Amino acid sequence: MENSTQRNAGMEKVKDLIESIRIGMFTTQDEQNRLVSRPMAIMQIDDNGSLWFLTKKQTPKTDQIEKDYHVNVAFAHPDKASYVSVTGTAQEVYDRSKIDEIWSPMAKPWFPQGKEDPELMAIRVDTDTAEYWDSTSSRMVRLFEMARAAVTGDTYKEGENKLVQNK
Repeated sequence: MENSTQRNAGMEKVKDLIESIRIGMFTTQDEQNRLVSRPMAIMQIDDNGSLWFLTKKQTPKTDQIEKDYHVNVAFAHPDKASYVSVTGTAQEVYDRSKIDEIWSPMAKPWFPQGKEDPELMAIRVDTDTAEYWDSTSSRMVRLFEMARAAVTGDTYKEGENKLVQNK
């Protein structure tokens, strides 16, 4: 069982990885209970480990969150062999001060009216668990290790993998 120091270190690692990747595949369930994913840019990860996104009020994802607030957000940076999967609960947030806080000019192409857009809202995902895989080795070392494992019949073991519970 992990203690709070280990959990905090794990969540810091998750935060660092997500901030370096920036775009996650945000997964909800549709009306037929099929999983639906779409790319979304992370705007903030707060001190509680919650992920913040911006979206429009009337979208399929907001309808799906109202039906079932359980979501997954997966982040991948294959060139660096860094991956993160976050499970949690999503909540629609209409607080204009929070939207001002997380707004970035990078969001302008999706919200041409800027942060004053009346259709603009935030989604907060409260992290339940996060699992990450991260390699500190270069691509050449990873390829060499994969080849070595294939030739010798050993299992490929590279990088760090950890499941972090946020509560």
